Amino acid sequence: MDALNLVLDLRQIRSDARSGRLSVEQLLDLIERQQHTIQRLRAEASRLTQRLTQYEPQAAAATAASQAKPDASYSVDAENKRRQGRRRRKRSPGRQPTEVKFAAAQRCEDIYPDGIRHSDCQLVRERAVWRIEDGKALRVGYRIFAGPDGKEPRIPGVTPRCEYGIEILVVLAFLVYLIGISLDKACSVLTFFCELPLSKSQADALLRQLAQHWDGEYDLLCALLAQAAIVYMDETGWKVGNESCSLWAFASELHRVFLFGCHKDDATLDTILPPEIFVGIGVSDDAAVYQGRFVQAQKCWAHLLRKAIKLAILYPSEPKYQRFLDELLAIYRSGKRSAADGRLGEAGREQRVAELEGRLCELCQPYAFKETAGLPPPEQDFINLAKELVRLTMAEELFTFVLEPELEATNNRMERELRSPALDRKAGRTNQTAKGAHRRSVIVSVLQSLRANLASFSLTTVLTEVRRWMQEGLSLFAKQWQELETAKATTG
Repeated sequence: MDALNLVLDLRQIRSDARSGRLSVEQLLDLIERQQHTIQRLRAEASRLTQRLTQYEPQAAAATAASQAKPDASYSVDAENKRRQGRRRRKRSPGRQPTEVKFAAAQRCEDIYPDGIRHSDCQLVRERAVWRIEDGKALRVGYRIFAGPDGKEPRIPGVTPRCEYGIEILVVLAFLVYLIGISLDKACSVLTFFCELPLSKSQADALLRQLAQHWDGEYDLLCALLAQAAIVYMDETGWKVGNESCSLWAFASELHRVFLFGCHKDDATLDTILPPEIFVGIGVSDDAAVYQGRFVQAQKCWAHLLRKAIKLAILYPSEPKYQRFLDELLAIYRSGKRSAADGRLGEAGREQRVAELEGRLCELCQPYAFKETAGLPPPEQDFINLAKELVRLTMAEELFTFVLEPELEATNNRMERELRSPALDRKAGRTNQTAKGAHRRSVIVSVLQSLRANLASFSLTTVLTEVRRWMQEGLSLFAKQWQELETAKATTG
């Protein structure tokens, strides 16, 4: 009876609407009432179904089946795809056989083992390798001959199982990791300038091979860094996939170590600078992870001065901020002059440090013991800066650079090292996986350490050094480690 009345009502409503006897407002009211009724009935049906499932399990299965997502094979999209027909998958050309590559070589060379007559050797392998000569790419075919012992000589300037010369790997690494351009653009640069056919996947594989080839050098750099007398360190944000993490950079006089995608905590710092090994001076900002960490420390004056400069610029109506900044700069400049004074001996430098610390404590004393609760934000920042300066003075971490003239008073060198990676982070060119982050750490550390060791950092000097490693089997960093061990044994 209700269904019949509903049908009659719908017919009457439709007739009244067409004849104009129902206004738009009346129709909207009817629709709103119907929606409320539908919602009420749905809620009631849901409650009844839940009660029914306690007694009839079949009802629960039927309800779940009715609420399940319809099969995609009966959807409109699926029907459209069936009508369009199946697209034929484009076949990959696949890996070219060595014979085809060798036949396409523009030049052929024979590689024989040293110290063995050529007549006693036999051909064991043929390899085609892309090289860059005189700024242009060409494919060279190498015929490799082994001696009576079966040992195969290595192709000069080619890593094991690689079809590209080390010069191509180094150029690619420099473009991607030091210059900061994408893999696609790096491939375009090599294609345009060197006529080298290189795809993005091939470039990615080459960088992976180079990181594996230099992985031992990275371990040596970490070991050498822990033995350094002075280590500068700084960090910035980084990402691995969607995970926020850090990039931590360390630098000694001759070595650089970068950690992409690490956590900024004590465990990471212990890995790079183990407390039982590193007894040098740590130069850093005043982050919590560095506090009380090193036997000797130098806190970065640039970080402290920036805080005072910010207050003086943002709040010119407060003259005490400007006076504080002027006196703080005067103390810092006095320290720089004392550090550069070659006439001072050890006792003279200690006396200068005591004088500087006294001036700094006198400057901060009126503010360092005030409470910050209830004060406006700029005043809180000002008092916190005074407290920080006093704490660092008591810890003897502000004027170490006066006692050790070769020490820098700021951490600016590390900030410069992090400038390019910070731009990569802002552009979204971070790492997608932990393996990619480690690969970047290895390559950047080795290249930047070569920059610190070579008198001139260029492709020619880098390739000369790297090819010597491959030929002699002993890298520059391995030699430095051997020299360090020899010096320890002699003095010990």
